This record gives sequence, structure tokens and C-alpha cells, in this order.
Amino acid sequence: MKDTASARLTRASGTNFYYAFRILPETKRRAIYALYAFCRSVDDCVDEPDGEREAGLSRWLAEVQRAYAGRPESELGRELAEAVTRLPIPRGAFEDIVAGCRMDLTTTRYATFAELRVYCERVASAVGLASIEIFGYDDSRTRAYAVELGMALQLTNILRDVAPDAARDRLYLPLEDLARFGVGETELVAFAHDPTRPRPAGLHELLAFEAERARSHYTAAARALPERDRRSMLPAEIMGGIYRAVLETWASRGFPVGGPRIALSKARKLWIAARTLLRVRFGA
Repeated sequence: MKDTASARLTRASGTNFYYAFRILPETKRRAIYALYAFCRSVDDCVDEPDGEREAGLSRWLAEVQRAYAGRPESELGRELAEAVTRLPIPRGAFEDIVAGCRMDLTTTRYATFAELRVYCERVASAVGLASIEIFGYDDSRTRAYAVELGMALQLTNILRDVAPDAARDRLYLPLEDLARFGVGETELVAFAHDPTRPRPAGLHELLAFEAERARSHYTAAARALPERDRRSMLPAEIMGGIYRAVLETWASRGFPVGGPRIALSKARKLWIAARTLLRVRFGA
């Protein structure tokens, strides 16, 4: 396979998705690398100190339109054009991803989980809906699987990244949940900035509740996946297995806020990928 810019970016990023992507045939692998590189590019527009913010989001959205029209202007745009020409990736998925990133420019708090779900579905479930078009599926119920798995992955990221998000003045944990467990917004943000401070009362219970919510989405995804599409969704199942392990590792360490970011070793990721392959293909 040609070593494209998006392939290099995916490999260099150390993403947990890389081990799931490697099992795909070349055409699909090129497409998923391009999708991942697009997501990283628009995310960097809002997360990096030198990000282009709204100008960058608008620029990438325009490049998506050009890719669908067969007139891309960038290397990544050309890779996206190749992908959308060969595979039925919906344009709306790219538009939703950009809309989700745009929310990070204007929204730093979510009053309810219903509000947070809109964000998660845009930045994560939309990626899942694009991905299953690359993987290929037969049963329309697989779209519900993509939505639920995207929710689970995004909630996992939110939980392990409370501290770095707080450093950007973002708090994704719903304020209604903080109130339910008696955790003050100000004290949580202060603790996220300085974990040597006394841990807020109720924080452990709050994070345990949020972890269980994430688990419920992994469970919902498993229930939604039709048997006939299990093999084609193997890359997604590997992603889910790795991220579920990240969630459980974080939980087993007492729901830490701050400190080293929870990550799995390369060996463990490969073991999860192999175990998932055996389970999906052979029922092992």
C-alpha cells in the first residue's frame, strides 16, 4: 500500500484505532485513514493553540464539498475524493463532524446529558456512520450499532480526559450530574487543574455513575449489532474492545482525574485485537 499522508498521520498519532484499521484490505484501509486524518485535522483546528478555529473548519468543510465534486485542492482532499468515489460515505457525516467540532468553539458546559449526546453523536457517532460504509454492512440495524459504539467511545475519552479538557475550560460532564452527586463545578475544575487538592466529596460516585453510563452504551452497541454483520464490523469491534479496556483500566485505578493519561501498551492492544478476531470469526 502506498504510504499516504493520512496513513503516516494515523500511524504517528498512536491512535487506538490503528490496530483495527490494519486488518482492512487496501482500498478500505486508505479510506479509513483518510477519514481519520480528516477528523484529526478538524479537531486540531479547535484544540491546538495555533489552530485555525472557525476559518479552519470552514476551509475543511469546503474541501469536503470539493472532494465530492471531484475537485479537491489538498493531498488529504484527494484521498477523501478517492474514498467517497469508491464507497458510499454520506456527505452529512463530514458535515456533522465539523458541526461537532464547531460546538467546542462556543460551548464549554453541558447542562444535561441530552445536550451532551448531541455533541457526542456529531463528533463520534457520525464517524461511526461513515466508518461502517467503509467496512460494509447488509443490515440497516448496524447503523444503530455505529451510533451506540460512537457514544461509548466518546464517553470513554471524556472520562479519561477531564483534566486536559478542564485546562481548555471545557467540562463535558453534565452539570445535572454534578448537582445530583453534590459536586461543585468550580471545585471540580480546580481539582482537575491541581489533583493534589482534596478530592471533592461525591466525585468518586459521580465518576462511577458516568463510567456505568459509558458501559451501557457498549452494551447497547453489542445488542444492536446484527449477527450477519459481525464479521464486517470486526475493525469496529476491535476499537470497542480496546476502548472498553481503557475505560475499565481507568475505573480500576479509582477514577483518576489528572496524572498520566490512561493508555494501553502495544502488546495489550494487539492481544485485544487477536482475542476479538477469534471471538468474531470463530466464537472463541
